[in-house]
Amino acid sequence: MTKFWKSMVQYLTLPARLDKAFILSLLVPFGRPMHLRRHAASVILDRVQLIAALFAVLVPLGAVIDLLVFPAPLAWQLVGLRFASAFAFFLLAKKRELSSKHPYRQAMVSLLALLMIPPLFHLCSADALAAASVTQTQLLVAELYAYLPTVVLGGLAIFPLTALETLLLSIPVIATGSISLLFAEQHLSLQQHGGTLWFMSMMLGVAVFSGMSQCHYMASLVLKAMHDPLTGAFTRQSGEEALNLLFRLNAMAEKPLTVAFFDLDRFKSVNDTWGHEAGDRCLCALVNSLRQGLRRSDLLVRWGGEEFIALLPDTPSENVPALLQRLREKGFGLRPDGQPLTASIGIADSHEAGIESWKQLIELADQRMYQAKSAGRDRVVSAQATVSLTPAAEVQRAAET
Repeated sequence: MTKFWKSMVQYLTLPARLDKAFILSLLVPFGRPMHLRRHAASVILDRVQLIAALFAVLVPLGAVIDLLVFPAPLAWQLVGLRFASAFAFFLLAKKRELSSKHPYRQAMVSLLALLMIPPLFHLCSADALAAASVTQTQLLVAELYAYLPTVVLGGLAIFPLTALETLLLSIPVIATGSISLLFAEQHLSLQQHGGTLWFMSMMLGVAVFSGMSQCHYMASLVLKAMHDPLTGAFTRQSGEEALNLLFRLNAMAEKPLTVAFFDLDRFKSVNDTWGHEAGDRCLCALVNSLRQGLRRSDLLVRWGGEEFIALLPDTPSENVPALLQRLREKGFGLRPDGQPLTASIGIADSHEAGIESWKQLIELADQRMYQAKSAGRDRVVSAQATVSLTPAAEVQRAAET
């Protein structure tokens, strides 16, 4: 689990640059962080439902053309296929929530179902259309039906997919379209069908590059939204999502998830005396200090104002005070008057009695943070003890003054 979370954090903190790892993330979906996978799943499912709703209304309207152009038996067959397709689109358009366990799988299955409806429509009608199309108008309409698989390939361009995902989704569409051509023509020839195959290849190429572009854009937006613009720490919303994920992963692995709740001491006096810009510098100094001391698998969240939360997976709470002591000795930064920044810290871990959710874990850490403030600030309170974080050198200087 630690390796999984470490890879996730490393991905989320990568700058958006065209290096090998970044290009690979646009080509294949493997290793994509769960935050990003869930967001992509939400986008894909929303677009599937929107498109399905539109086609559930528009597809039956085309029955008028079928009834006007084709003889009655074929026309009513096409009308039946249209209403069957519209019903399938209607089922896909029904609003449903993302699965908590396999959201991306749910989204991809829904997308594949959406993509396969038009090619299957053409597959079921290709033989009859080829046999009954005699007039120029009938031949024209039948030829337009033959472009349904190609149109579907172009439709892939509106979804944030990696190159491999687009290619894999195109295989059943192309296969169904090829079978439809065989039903209609009995054989495939480069001279007769080369233009259609070339056009399908072009549409597929456009879909691949468009999907990769959307993946890049979506990842950039998600990463930007996940980070606090001032300090670079994760935002509260992204922190809550990470907490929910980590709490479940650590519970399944039967390992502790420890939370350290930081609150800068006397921070209001900094803003009141030296202004908010000075306060912002203090917040950034604290975050930079914590980043240097925490592991790459740990996660730092700006919970609100001067409050920060460090998520420490696979870390027993009794080991954390010593870590915080070392961080405090190195310094959390300086106040505008040159005095060291201090913080009151509460610690809680998921293995403590009564902790059944991440919200209860945060509440317990928050309560202990207030206990640290009441005990004199610049200290940490855990289930085991209350420990002062003031280095001996600072205590000595305070005594001398």
